[in-house]
Amino acid sequence: MALTEVGSLPIPKNSGRDVVLALGVITILSILFLPIPAFLIDFGLALSIAVSVLILMVALWMQRPLDFTSFPTILLIVTMLRLALNIATTRAILSHGNEGTNAAGYVIGGFSNLVMAGDFVIGLIVFLILIVVNFIVITKGATRIAEVGARFTLDAIPGKQMSIDADLSAGVIDDKEAQRRRRELEEESSFFGSMDGASKFVRGDAIASLIVTAVNIIGGIAIGYTRHGMSMGESADIFVKLSVGDGLATQIPALIVSLAAGLVVSKGGTRGSTDEAVFGQLGAYPRALSVAAALLFGIGLMPGLPLLPFLILAVGMASIAFVIPRQRARKKEAEQAVERKIAETKEEEEKQSIKSSLKTAEIELLIGKQLSTRLLTAHQELAFRMGKMRKKFATQYGFVVPEVRLTDDFSIPPKSYQIKIHGTVVAEYQMRVGEVMVLLGNGALPEVPGEEVREPAFGMRAFSVSEMFSEDLKRDRFTFADNMSVLLTHLSEVIRNNLPQLLSYKDMKALIERQDSEYRKLIDEVCTSHISYPGLQAVLKLLLAERISIRNLHLIIEAIAEIAPHVRRTEQIVEHVRIRMAQQICGDLTEGGTLKVLRLGNRWDLAFHQALKRDAKGEIREFDIDPRLLEEFGNEATKAVRTHLDAGERFVLVTAPDARPYVRMIVERLFATLPVLSHVEIARGVEVRVLGSVS
Repeated sequence: MALTEVGSLPIPKNSGRDVVLALGVITILSILFLPIPAFLIDFGLALSIAVSVLILMVALWMQRPLDFTSFPTILLIVTMLRLALNIATTRAILSHGNEGTNAAGYVIGGFSNLVMAGDFVIGLIVFLILIVVNFIVITKGATRIAEVGARFTLDAIPGKQMSIDADLSAGVIDDKEAQRRRRELEEESSFFGSMDGASKFVRGDAIASLIVTAVNIIGGIAIGYTRHGMSMGESADIFVKLSVGDGLATQIPALIVSLAAGLVVSKGGTRGSTDEAVFGQLGAYPRALSVAAALLFGIGLMPGLPLLPFLILAVGMASIAFVIPRQRARKKEAEQAVERKIAETKEEEEKQSIKSSLKTAEIELLIGKQLSTRLLTAHQELAFRMGKMRKKFATQYGFVVPEVRLTDDFSIPPKSYQIKIHGTVVAEYQMRVGEVMVLLGNGALPEVPGEEVREPAFGMRAFSVSEMFSEDLKRDRFTFADNMSVLLTHLSEVIRNNLPQLLSYKDMKALIERQDSEYRKLIDEVCTSHISYPGLQAVLKLLLAERISIRNLHLIIEAIAEIAPHVRRTEQIVEHVRIRMAQQICGDLTEGGTLKVLRLGNRWDLAFHQALKRDAKGEIREFDIDPRLLEEFGNEATKAVRTHLDAGERFVLVTAPDARPYVRMIVERLFATLPVLSHVEIARGVEVRVLGSVS
């Protein structure tokens, strides 16, 4: 047997329900023409009430209007059922009304006795009030909402369709999701269009009920008086009770269905059941409930008004206003706990997965077993100081370096640590656990037991001493550092030496996004015409390689925009940017307002100038220097630079502009942290002090 899916449950396509529905519609049509006994009228009226209540409950609990797309069809069927029952009861009332109030069934008789309390005038007034409520209030409002909803829904279809096509073209959704959205859009337009017409059923039903009741009253009195020999008063009493009872029996289901229709069309874009929408939004403002409670209590205190009902309502609202914030807090805590658990589970799964082994930390600090035990109590302080170090780098160099992953690695020597950049060990050192390191430089050794060592970050002379002599060292005014300070200083210097590797493409894009809109537009123009985004990243990396801060990115962008249309080589662009940033470069290198320089010397200026081979346009195409000259330059530069470094001076090496990149290339292999500037990079107004020359 063929199957089809409704929701998520497969059901037989020919389950017999279609036959049942067809027989039901035929039965309703038959009632219009054939007389039926009173007990079937009772059953039909009970069925009408039951179906109306069911429709109302579905309207209350549905999540959104599109979950009840069959409502217009159901509305038509139940309206026809009530009209058919109206005709059947009219036939029974006019035929057997003289037999008493139960002549048209016990349901009508029960309504006439219950609602009218034996007085047909009361019943008539109640019936007319129900007609007014249904016809003027509920039905009229639901009809207007349906009309406006249908109009706006149809007007919005082209825009929503274009939005779906745009999301599909951008890859935000796939074909299946696009088909689902289009189908939902079609259902929405059809539903609101159908509701616009279906609301007229309810309106017409109310009018028909009023006309049928009037016909029953007038016709019944006439038939009772002329056919059955009843007096006018007796005939009016019986037939008015029967007619009004019939009207109430059919009008109450009509009122329920009208209310359901109003709930469906008024829900609009609100999701969730009606109780969630109503109580969730009414109770979303505890302050409003508190003010309402105070107002009710004040009204109850007014003279002449009953205090008890107002007091009960005031206490109820105040209690709700007190409970809601606490419920929200508990719910939020529970949601956060679930989110944390999900995140922990996901993190654990990632750790266990094979793919996680392919990921490498950008910066990783591996600590040996014994050193880890020593720093165990200070892990929190270590993390705090590493955070401060990253903040300092961000301020100094203009971008946020990645977080440092701290790992205990028992495979390395127990007193050692290793620093990895992108999974590669770039530095390691064996720490003397429980000792402090005295920084000597050219100073004398302290008069305490210890061993001369080399400081790992800068290679300076140092003296390792047991911690118990710390007070003696302080008294003798020696500068020393504990194990954690030595480790962090080394880590800081390693990061500073590897800044170009740590500036990722994602970091560069984030820096661009933080710029003002004018500079973002300038970058887009330059990077689409003269230089690519990876080319821009290469410029920034070359600047960071010489420890030049990129914090003034807008100045760098302006300099690139000036030179990029005229040159293509990244090195040439970098040299122009350096000239434009001369003020910042010199400002970062001055000490006490003075820039100390070591000149290259005439001999080496000439040697490097002659080693530059140029093409016909005068542009440098290669650097060709005699290896013996290169070795001699290295020896002389080492001797001159070492003299000033050992004296603790901070200085720069100055050379000719065209030779500067090549001098830097040679010097960085001897002294990685020594800045090399050209003459044109010394900014105006900077006080220069010449220390000597490499000659």
